[in-house]
Amino acid sequence: MTWYFEALKRYAEFNGRSRRKEYWFFVLFNVIFVIVLAFLDVLLNLGGDVGLLSSVYSLGVFIPSLSVAFRRLHDVGRSAWWLLIGVIPLIGPIVLLVWMFQDSQAGANQWGPNPKARSRPASAHQPA
Repeated sequence: MTWYFEALKRYAEFNGRSRRKEYWFFVLFNVIFVIVLAFLDVLLNLGGDVGLLSSVYSLGVFIPSLSVAFRRLHDVGRSAWWLLIGVIPLIGPIVLLVWMFQDSQAGANQWGPNPKARSRPASAHQPA
């Protein structure tokens, strides 16, 4: 959960780099939250065809999702403009998925130092 909050704290930071762990934990918790909220939407009969709670949540994490995706692409040495390849049917999302699974580019690149060289977020060191 620490990596999820780390991505949220950096919600408007489109420069820099994010390691795989930050990106994928953010994606994992977003999927979990949307499923739970969609279930609550159905259970409480909110919003008809489009669930109110899940829609509000998705709208709220739209900018943080973009920023962590930008930083993840920077981490593998790609410009954030490559995110647009995702609009190409079938091929685009597969290419993006492969890049998101790639390891960090070793050393510093034009977007900053390797995030693996930095320590984990401060709150990750605290016991749960």
